Amino acid sequence: MKKSHPIRRVLLASAATVSGIVLLLSLKPATDSSSASAQGAAQGAAAAQESPQGGAAAAGTSTVTGAVAQTQYGVVQVRLTVANGKITKAEAVQAPKGGTSDQKTALSVPKLNQEAVATQSADITSVSGASYTSAGYKQSLQSAIDKMKAAGANTAAPSQSSAAGSGQAAQAKTVTGDVVTTEYGPVQVRITVAGGKITKADAVQAPSGGTSDQKTALAVPKLNQEAVAAGNANIDSVSGASYTSGGYKKSLQSALDKAGG
Repeated sequence: MKKSHPIRRVLLASAATVSGIVLLLSLKPATDSSSASAQGAAQGAAAAQESPQGGAAAAGTSTVTGAVAQTQYGVVQVRLTVANGKITKAEAVQAPKGGTSDQKTALSVPKLNQEAVATQSADITSVSGASYTSAGYKQSLQSAIDKMKAAGANTAAPSQSSAAGSGQAAQAKTVTGDVVTTEYGPVQVRITVAGGKITKADAVQAPSGGTSDQKTALAVPKLNQEAVAAGNANIDSVSGASYTSGGYKKSLQSALDKAGG
């Protein structure tokens, strides 16, 4: 039997080794490329799912700033936050300040902000003792609402939808009582009634000027709260504001009579 030559065995082994290396090199890039493509496709799909959701949430809320309204004591400007065609927040980015204006602004603006969100309109009650600020606020508020409607965020649609979904909301009505003259000035009450129940009460007129401003600011919020809680005009007078309380109850009873009891 012939023995293989040593050089031949070395050459054969070397050739086998080179062939194996070439085969491995040709397979490895294809495997890596396929894996990278699959991973990239998965990441792209995940990003595509997340992006529309984030975009929809951002598009649902917007901010609208009304025109600056000039008043005797300074400027007033209102900014609204709107979501799905409804006012969700109202704030005064500018309001009279300095001297007694600081106190009047601090007293009136929070109430006006609350009214704007509650009524979804500029038809809100002026705050007693801050008539100029209230008027400027309503003017700027109306401007903001006009801009909001022009942009397509109409506040009427949610209100109609809510009314259609609730029997009580569809029956809600606002009634204003008679003006009652007191020793310190007229008092007039406006109530909102839904489902035979008072849901809101406020004084559209109340004594003002001098010490009356302080008494009105003290008495009227309490009387409003009492009217809603009691559902009738049998409410307690506020100590120190007996004339305003008496006029309030008379006008409240008048409003209830007009609303049908």
